[in-house]
Amino acid sequence: MWEVLVEKDEIWTSDEYGKSHEGRVGTLLEDGSSPKPVYFDSNSGGFGWEVCHWSVYDGGTYPQRPQAHALQAECSCGWRGERRIVNWTAVGDLPLREHGWETAGECQDDWDRHITAIDATTIPLPAELETLLEAVAEAIERLGQDAPAAALKAARSLELIAGRTAHGPARDARGQDPEKVAAALGLNVDDSRALLARYGGWSQYG
Repeated sequence: MWEVLVEKDEIWTSDEYGKSHEGRVGTLLEDGSSPKPVYFDSNSGGFGWEVCHWSVYDGGTYPQRPQAHALQAECSCGWRGERRIVNWTAVGDLPLREHGWETAGECQDDWDRHITAIDATTIPLPAELETLLEAVAEAIERLGQDAPAAALKAARSLELIAGRTAHGPARDARGQDPEKVAAALGLNVDDSRALLARYGGWSQYG
């Protein structure tokens, strides 16, 4: 039964920030601690898997697992959202995986607001350039509706332009404070270094 009902942990990501700001629903126990992953045996035996999706923490006994006290948005950058208490009394015998989706959705809304806040801390683009980039993206999307191959060619041209124009800035940024560069991009230091290496043409680990 659990092979069907157990959810994999859900991770939220943004195109702009990737692994630097991966979000998820975290589970908190009554003492404020986070529970360990729950190990489930396969019905067929011989192997199993660990699950840390919020829905498994319902106080069940097969396997033994604690009951969630609150759900909370978490981000890989260390940010934590509002603690949202699970109201077990109001839902009676309903399992968490059935009544907790609304609370989990509120956690995702919290993370979305966190990403918006990160956007506001990054270095802004000149308004005219941002408008131009949006217009180019829209033009390629329209082109793709009628001429997919042409849209792919346009997208490839953008990749080539990015490679040419970012090479020098990447090398210049390499000599600046890594933490300041990362903050300007909204990334962690490792991801920022990887981005500079990709555009600058050197090994990230060199």
